[in-house]
Formats: sequence, C-alpha cells, structure tokens
Amino acid sequence: MSSWQVIRLPTLWTILLDIAAWFVIHMGVVLAMVSLPAERFDPRGWAFRPRAWERGGRLYERLFRVRAWKEMLPDGADLLRWRSFRKRHFEQKTRDYLERFARETCRAESTHFLTMVWAPLFFLWNPVWVGWLMVAYALAENLPLILVQRYNRIRLERALSRRRVRSS
Repeated sequence: MSSWQVIRLPTLWTILLDIAAWFVIHMGVVLAMVSLPAERFDPRGWAFRPRAWERGGRLYERLFRVRAWKEMLPDGADLLRWRSFRKRHFEQKTRDYLERFARETCRAESTHFLTMVWAPLFFLWNPVWVGWLMVAYALAENLPLILVQRYNRIRLERALSRRRVRSS
C-alpha cells in the first residue's frame, strides 16, 4: 500500500468507485454552481478580469489555437436545459444578453476549477500512480473548457466596450 492510500479495495471496486466519484463530483459541482444567482459572477472581479498576459485573447488564439477546436467541446447546457445558459453561439446581441453571457462564462470557469479541486481525493483509495492519473484526467477534462471561457469572456467584454463607446 502506498503512503497516501488510506482505503484498499479490489481493482474492480476501485474502478467503479473512481467512476462513481467523478460522476458525483461533476454533477454535485454543476448543480451547486447553477443554483447560485448569476449576479455572484462578476466578469470584472479579481478572478475573472482579463490579465495582461492574455494579450486581449491573442494568447488563446495563437498559443492554444482555441478557434480551431472550441466548437468541438460539449456545452454543459445541453445536459441541463432546464437550468443552464447555452454558450455555444450568440443568440442575441443586446447589451443585457452579452452581460449575462459574460457572467455565465465566469460561472462555467468556476465550475471547472472547482471540479479539478477534488482530484486529490482519489489518492485516498487509489495507488499513487492512479491518483496522478486522476489529476491528469481532471486537468485534461477541465483546462480546455476554462481556456474557452476566458477567451469568450475577453471577446464579450470587447463587444460590450464597443457598445458602450457607440452609445456615448
């Protein structure tokens, strides 16, 4: 047994527990986050505002080539139609809609960060190498979605700024 592993289970039970745990974590975090009011997610707040190193979204376009693959990612709103905001395409171009969209990118980014936070839990019942595999899974599953949310929010803020300039 590894120094981290607290619970020792047969391999089949460990695999089933890993699958069940990720399902509960994903759904629990999503349900908790969609229950919060959109006003709690401020695109200009410290965690969400654009950073100089993002270079107005160019970092995501050039280094990560986000435009080439972002449409292939799932939209969680497809699973939670009754409680979620669809972010795949702009449905309107009103200021209120763009501001809501920006808030929803903050909600989605927070959801994916909070999902990743749970990855170390898997060290409790998995061998260390599997625990690291679970951490890798959490990063591979969530980082691309976080990149897209940040990229989209920068674009939304740019569109909102243009609207503000035109209206003044």
